[in-house]
Amino acid sequence: MKKAIYEEFGNPVEVLKVVEEPQAVLKDGQARVDVLRAPINPSDLIQISGNYGVRPPLPATAGNEGLGRVVEVNGAGIAVGQLVLLPAGVGTWVTEIVADIRHLIPMPEGDLDQLCMLMVNPATAQLLLTEFVDLKAGDWMIQSAANSAVGVYLVQLAKARGVNVVSVVRRESAVADLKAVGADVVIIDSPDLARDVKAATGSKMKLAVDAVAGETAGRLADTLERGGTLVNYGGMSNQPSALGAGALIFNDIIVRGFWLVLWFEKATKEERMGVYAALTAAVAKGELHAPIDKVFALDEIAEAARYSWAGGRSGKVLIAPNGI
Repeated sequence: MKKAIYEEFGNPVEVLKVVEEPQAVLKDGQARVDVLRAPINPSDLIQISGNYGVRPPLPATAGNEGLGRVVEVNGAGIAVGQLVLLPAGVGTWVTEIVADIRHLIPMPEGDLDQLCMLMVNPATAQLLLTEFVDLKAGDWMIQSAANSAVGVYLVQLAKARGVNVVSVVRRESAVADLKAVGADVVIIDSPDLARDVKAATGSKMKLAVDAVAGETAGRLADTLERGGTLVNYGGMSNQPSALGAGALIFNDIIVRGFWLVLWFEKATKEERMGVYAALTAAVAKGELHAPIDKVFALDEIAEAARYSWAGGRSGKVLIAPNGI
């Protein structure tokens, strides 16, 4: 089997390499899965660079999510030929993985490109939308980094629920694409964000989700209704969240953090399956979709990382370890 590894932290284009090793022997309760698709997420590249919140031990196998087909089993619970989501964080930029059968999430046959991306970003969007505030149809929420993968998924999932979203971006060129996927209101981030949101919606926000931190976090907090909730799930600005005392003291807002890894540690099997069943149904109904820019072979991993790292793409970059 082949896998993309890195033996030191650094520029992914320079430190990633593909190596070969013998197939692992299946133990009782395990399955062998051919990896069909695996996305390159910004968090993957940040982790390889050594700047993520958690550093894996080296050498490490790259990739944190993907889709595969079971080709061999040693135990009950899954059948050969079943399409499955791979366990999060196992190192998915590989031609095959061996995993505990209990950790594989069965998927229906469908669009491989869309299904392979369900594990991280759509699940994050779904949980941000449902876990913190009981939003009803007609309610308003706001999000930063709205043109990110999580942001685009959140717009689509909220639209299906009738929840209104203010999408905050940092550049004018991101507005049209968000409008195309159904964003209700798109606003350029600025010190006047709270004023602009009020003018555009006439409403205070019940929920704010932030992936930027820094000054943006404080601006989102200022849009919230009294007792509203701000959830931080990223820090793209590399700055501490600057929350004003007024929002905390006089508006009594609630501040929470979210990391999907911790949710997985706490969630029951039924809760995990419920989230992915809902996301799979949304894909099948056409409510959830992410544009694909390019698909690379595993042997092209350095070029794939360079292409993804450069930005300015029109969609996600995927790896097809067993052929496109």
